[in-house]
Amino acid sequence: MPERQRVSASPGAGSGRGDRAPERAVLVGVDLGTGARARRSGLAGARLAALPDPEGLASDENAASAGHESPLRTSGLGNQFRTSPGLDADESMAEFRELVLSAGGQVAAEVMQRRARPDPATLIGAGKVEEIAGIAASTEADLVLFDHDLSPTQLRNLEAALPCRVLDRTQLILDIFARHARTSEGQLQVELAQLEYMLPRLTGKGKAMSQLGGGIGTRGPGETKLETDRRRIQARIDHLKGELDSVRSVRKQQRQRRESVPVPTVALVGYTNAGKSTLFNRLTGAQVLQSPRMFATLDPKLRAIELPSKRKILLSDTVGFIRNLPHTLVTSFRATLEEVAQAEVLLHIRDAASTYGEEQKAQVEKVLGELDSLAKPRIEVLNKVDLLDAHERQGLRDRHGAVGEVSVSARTGEGTEALLKAIDDALHSDPVIEAELRVPQHEGAALAAIEGGMVVHSRAYEGNLVRLKVSGPASLMGRLRKFRVRGE
Repeated sequence: MPERQRVSASPGAGSGRGDRAPERAVLVGVDLGTGARARRSGLAGARLAALPDPEGLASDENAASAGHESPLRTSGLGNQFRTSPGLDADESMAEFRELVLSAGGQVAAEVMQRRARPDPATLIGAGKVEEIAGIAASTEADLVLFDHDLSPTQLRNLEAALPCRVLDRTQLILDIFARHARTSEGQLQVELAQLEYMLPRLTGKGKAMSQLGGGIGTRGPGETKLETDRRRIQARIDHLKGELDSVRSVRKQQRQRRESVPVPTVALVGYTNAGKSTLFNRLTGAQVLQSPRMFATLDPKLRAIELPSKRKILLSDTVGFIRNLPHTLVTSFRATLEEVAQAEVLLHIRDAASTYGEEQKAQVEKVLGELDSLAKPRIEVLNKVDLLDAHERQGLRDRHGAVGEVSVSARTGEGTEALLKAIDDALHSDPVIEAELRVPQHEGAALAAIEGGMVVHSRAYEGNLVRLKVSGPASLMGRLRKFRVRGE
């Protein structure tokens, strides 16, 4: 019998595409690290547990710590600030379940396999494969989804042994991106990522290769057969890279035009479903798509907003990150993520109500490191505080001595004024300076510029002159320098 099996009680869960019924999926979680090694703990083990394993083969040290609670992890107040960034098996499966629902699937059953180390042939072992085959047959599942990356050999062996299609975590994420890509740029980026992932697996796709184009994990770049010539796929990859280079050139020209005017860019970054788009809409008044599903935003959005100092900035909404984000996606979406690299300040949006916030933070910082943006000024924005109870909210208030941290609720608007002030304080380009000005009343254009672009602290009339104490951006102050009172 499986160690954990749950047959979905709600046949309507998930959503299909068009009129097609949702595909039923058996979810397979893989918890590597049972036995004596699982009882080892400490900072080294906690750090290793947070590291991704791109080859899908964990080392003995990783196996010793992955997927198990560390004594460093706490509960209760400040759950989201636990020291260890590792997810346990149940948390990992909960996130994977959300990915499946975002892909329009329906969970037919869940199975957890715990092993000291992965099986090179099937990842989970021959006995568990037989068990899953029985579960898939009894639940009439359309596919089996693994919360782990599979090597080409493992994928081929599993497809031969199971009565339905087999997909791994990366294929599922790629499918969700394909599902949500709306612009031509987004579609190019997703297709490139899919082809780069497919290329080394041509000999391992088996029966799934003839089914591209319909169902979860098959919204691929087009109908492809097992004997597809690698040269044709490589030629398509080269073509897509050329197209995306053209996109990058256009974006570079757009940025150069923006940079001719001193308007700094502030980028929202964070884990998927942390509330970035909701906060973006709250701050800008825009109506971009906000959804509880993962990866609802793929294409960057830019909007201008005004800070309390009257400075103008461009706020950028970006694609969300996730644990073990496929490297092909980071590479393919580099044209989009350049907005992050060019931003002066990053707003790291975190879900304050999440039970594994530190793991999410570690994964976001990993991607920022790949983008060479980890050293940028960063404000941690703890979102969704409206979901916390009074005890947890008090814990956040006690933490507000921390530099660069703001608590907000994008849904209710709580804390947004403090966030705008924090952005104001973090910006170094076009700094805010204070001055005293004496402006003739007939200088209507200058007075209008002062009212529109500066904070007026006091105003007095001296005959035909208006004496003002103001604070505003240095660029505007320079244009009005002839009106500054001598000695300022």
